[in-house]
Amino acid sequence: MINRFEWVSRHNIKLNSIDYQSPLSVGNGEIAYGFDATGMQTLYLPYAKANTPLCTMSQWGWHRINKYTEKDLVWTEYQQGDRVVSYASEPQKGNENVYHWLRENPHRFNLARIGLLFKGETIEAEQIQAIEQELMLYKGIAKSVFKINNKICNVLTFCDPNTDTLAFHIESELLKSQELSLIIAFPYGHHTITGSDFDKVHAHHTELIPKGSGNLCFHRVMDATEYFMNIQASVPLSIKLGKQHEYEFVINQSEVDLTVHFSREENSLVYSYQRLKSRTHSWWEKFWNKGAAIDFSKAKDSRAQELERRIVLSLYQSAIHGSGSMPPQETGLACNSWYGKFHLEMHLLHSLYLPFWNRGDLLGRSLKWYKEHLDKACANAWRNGYLGARWPKMIDDEGNESPSWIATLLIWQQAHILYMLESLYQVTQDKTLLKEYEELVIATADFMCDFVSYNEESECYDLLGPIIPVQEEHKPMDTVNPAFEVAYWRFGLELAVGWIDRIRHSDKVKDKKEKWKTVAERMAPIPRHQGLYIAHENCEDTFKKYNRDHPSMLMAYGLIPNPLIETDIMKQTYQKVLKEWDFHTLWGWDFAMMAMTAVRLNEPEWAVEALLLDTPKNTYVKNGHNYQLLREDLPVYLPGNGSLLLAVGMMATGYGEQQEQCIGFPRNGQWDDIEVDGIFPLPY
Repeated sequence: MINRFEWVSRHNIKLNSIDYQSPLSVGNGEIAYGFDATGMQTLYLPYAKANTPLCTMSQWGWHRINKYTEKDLVWTEYQQGDRVVSYASEPQKGNENVYHWLRENPHRFNLARIGLLFKGETIEAEQIQAIEQELMLYKGIAKSVFKINNKICNVLTFCDPNTDTLAFHIESELLKSQELSLIIAFPYGHHTITGSDFDKVHAHHTELIPKGSGNLCFHRVMDATEYFMNIQASVPLSIKLGKQHEYEFVINQSEVDLTVHFSREENSLVYSYQRLKSRTHSWWEKFWNKGAAIDFSKAKDSRAQELERRIVLSLYQSAIHGSGSMPPQETGLACNSWYGKFHLEMHLLHSLYLPFWNRGDLLGRSLKWYKEHLDKACANAWRNGYLGARWPKMIDDEGNESPSWIATLLIWQQAHILYMLESLYQVTQDKTLLKEYEELVIATADFMCDFVSYNEESECYDLLGPIIPVQEEHKPMDTVNPAFEVAYWRFGLELAVGWIDRIRHSDKVKDKKEKWKTVAERMAPIPRHQGLYIAHENCEDTFKKYNRDHPSMLMAYGLIPNPLIETDIMKQTYQKVLKEWDFHTLWGWDFAMMAMTAVRLNEPEWAVEALLLDTPKNTYVKNGHNYQLLREDLPVYLPGNGSLLLAVGMMATGYGEQQEQCIGFPRNGQWDDIEVDGIFPLPY
């Protein structure tokens, strides 16, 4: 058995200096708080300038301004097979403002900045000395020790696992002398990476409501958004008003416990600091002991400990940023990416690993979002005359699709909900899932069948433009039968058939199922040219002109099983990618997809090399974030973390009929002593 405490604790994040690439975070999937070497958001400005902002973000924290709706858009028309379809894919003349406004709104926003001041002034980085900071992963608590003016300061930082509550313990003689004080500042919401605009002071409203000794409530109104922040302190707080929406709190004691609760409704509950600390520790201890683990401490390969570090920190980052009640945005709750909106095509890469690592309960949180927004997906399909439900790419919390020259034409997210549901069912064998998600499975598969076009000449079902494939480099009307999508369409429909087979149904549903089977069996083949799989049928120059971005043809035999793939051709394709692809243009999750393909090709050394390839977008900084170094707007990239865990699980335990063999790591004496505990094999 793996000693979970030792396994986790040897990867505690320890910082002895200010590292602008690696701010730490605490959270629970619903709220997250990013902080600097002081354990708080004291150095807000320098981190914001470094494009690693210190934010307080929640799943419900969306800034809404009632201005335009989808009805105000002018749509772009396309001919798709025998029908005319329209999408908000291009800004039309005279409608540009509407198009761009709906891309940016609504957006997530920074709920508040909570930091420290020295003598009432902003603390500069050079004033913070003798830093000893440690994020104790097993407890979910960060300890920050530092000096200001040669006086020691101690701060503990954590997040309640059950509510949107942050907690702090601050201890220093500087508090008692009133040289060190607390600042709370509320920004106006903004769509950019920080989610904040501290200059627009007249556009929002903050009301301070005293609730008794050490207990305060802030009422916030920002356009159509309203929320509350309650503070409970263990000692009295003296308030000094600063700039508008800024509050300084002076504490005439050497230590203070603070709990800070955020809510959309006024809530005067008192949250005991000690109770929150105890249940935070308990929750994280259970988290690390219940879920699966893989121990590389005895492996001899020099890369093994780095891989283990990435695994442990990815589990932590995924839990706090990507395992909430909504599909996560690509930067989770750390900062805004694409205006804070989440991308459904990334949900699978964030979260598919969860059931296989015995964390299916965390996946179940966000799967319910699909059921709650099925009506929006159906309306999205019906608008162009399609049956069923079409799942969009770039959306807000209410399921509204954003205008986009890429997002509106992307389709590979369509089968994700089927893949995630089936994976959860395979691991848990929870039969209540079958009826709970029956309607959703039927609607999802109905759209997939109605979206394809039957080709009389080939007697196959085609995927025709306007579509944009996984590799987003291709023109919508040029794209025909993209490699991954035709394979995924087949696989997804087969999953839907299997789901319905487990439930007794009327003849009407049985007829639907037969249609799904027919389309699955007759989907167009994976396109190939000169002995290689290519991006799509019209892309013979895949490896010359389009050798950048995602090599998605590899995913057709990595992310999913595909008995129709000829392994010798896929192996040659893989080697061609290694030789010709521009690896600087890959994204953090591409390396995991390549590793999974290598596993199915029975090339374990390729798999290890792909996972640990030394290239900018495969960088994992000290805090475990998959930092996309060539993209300043992506200091956090959680699809990289989630897909890493998916690939490692497959490498460690196998898949399908290969479950009894560990073929993902080389049998060369360097990886033989890996210890695996509780990881389920991929059943396909």
